[in-house]
Amino acid sequence: MDEDEILIQRVIKGDVGAFRPLVERYQRPVLRFIANIAGNRHLSEDVAQEVFLAAYRAIRSFDPDRSRFVTWLFTIARNRTLTAMRKRQDEYAAELPDQVARDGPGDDAERAELYGALDKALAGLPFEQRTAFVLAEFEELTYEEIARTEQTNVGTVRSRIGRAREKLRQVLHEYGEGR
Repeated sequence: MDEDEILIQRVIKGDVGAFRPLVERYQRPVLRFIANIAGNRHLSEDVAQEVFLAAYRAIRSFDPDRSRFVTWLFTIARNRTLTAMRKRQDEYAAELPDQVARDGPGDDAERAELYGALDKALAGLPFEQRTAFVLAEFEELTYEEIARTEQTNVGTVRSRIGRAREKLRQVLHEYGEGR
């Protein structure tokens, strides 16, 4: 039994405080995941809160034999994000994302321009491709974990990620030619 499962068992037995370390451990990855697929910082923060509340309420339904806790949590995050995006579809369509999460300062104007182009391209991907790509590249989930999160098969995940990478490659190519 891993540390997450031990904490989950404590929560199920009534130790409300045992949920806090789970939130602290996964808050940033969940928020980053939501921000990268929704492209709206405020929406991301709201949805992240909903995700952890939903996870707490449904903690008894978590089955460690079916997936890791993080996979289960990202499934909730994906579904809540999709629901929130549908509710705010008009507003979402008019907005561009702030930025894709990345390491480093990114203060260089040229780099900022490139990241802007990539952010726009990422926002333009179909939802399924965007979520699969973000889970693979930013959250480093395996294809099997992504398939469980997306409720599809591994072949479909590979296809979605491949298509997303190709579209992003095209953006990089066009960006390079435009310079």
